[in-house]
Amino acid sequence: MRCLLFPGQGVQRKGMGAELFARFPDATALADEVLGYSIEELCVRDPQRRLRDTRYAQPAVFFVNALMGLAVETGHDFYAGHSLGEYNALVAAGVLDLEAALRLVRRRAELMSEITGGGMSAVQGVPVAFVRRALIETGLTGVFVANLNADTQTTIAGDRTEVAVAAKAIAALPGARVVPINVSGPFHTPLMAPAEARFREVLAGFEFRPARVPVVSGVTGEVFDGPDLLARQLSSPVEWVRAVTTLRAAGVTAFDEVNGTTLGSLAGKIA
Repeated sequence: MRCLLFPGQGVQRKGMGAELFARFPDATALADEVLGYSIEELCVRDPQRRLRDTRYAQPAVFFVNALMGLAVETGHDFYAGHSLGEYNALVAAGVLDLEAALRLVRRRAELMSEITGGGMSAVQGVPVAFVRRALIETGLTGVFVANLNADTQTTIAGDRTEVAVAAKAIAALPGARVVPINVSGPFHTPLMAPAEARFREVLAGFEFRPARVPVVSGVTGEVFDGPDLLARQLSSPVEWVRAVTTLRAAGVTAFDEVNGTTLGSLAGKIA
C-alpha cells in the first residue's frame, strides 16, 4: 500500500509551483479570491518577501501542495501531512473541499502569527528522551518538544530566550546538532493555547465530511477522527514518528511526497 505525504511550513521557497498555476486556472482564481492577493505572484516572484511571514507562508505552502496533489496519480491508500500539510491530506481524502481548507488555513496562519516572542530549533543526532532530559535538567519551563520527526530528529520550541539557553545545553550532548529555525512563534507548544481556543471557534463554522481514504493525523498518530484535532494541533507536538509507525502497521510500504522529499527521508529514519 502507498501513502501520499504533504509537508508543512518550512518548505516555502520563491518559484515554487511556477509550472502549476496556469495548469489549474480555476483553482488559482479561487485562491486569489479567498486570499485577496495573487497566489501566483507570491509563490513565483514574492516581490515583497512575504514568504518568510507565517500569514503568507502557510497559505502559499498549502496551495502549492494542493496543486501538486491534483497533479499526481491517484490510487493512494492513505494520506498524511506534517502540521499544515494535514489540511492537504484532508482535501485529498474529501474531508474538506479546497475553498474551505484554504479559508481555514488563512485564519490559522493569522492566529498563529499573533503569538510572538517564540523560537524553534531543530535537534538532530540524539533520541527525544535525551532532549527531554536536558530540558528537565535546565529547569526551563517555557521550552517544549514540538516535533517528534524521527528517532533522532526532534524540534524544540517555546520562549525565544529559553529556547536559546536550551539549545546550548542540548548541543553539549554527544552527537547532538542544534539548528535555529527562522520562525517567531512557539508553534506546537502550550504557549499557543490562546490561538487554539480562537481557532476552535473558527472550526465550528465548517463542515467536515467522512474521509474517502484514511488520513493519519500528526496530532495523535492515529486515523483522523474530527476537527477538534485541528485545534489541538496548534498547541500539541507533531507526532510524526507515531504517524509513520501507524501507517506501516496498516500495511503501507511506500511513501510518496509532494513539494519535496523531507518527509519521506524522515520516514526512512524511523525504525
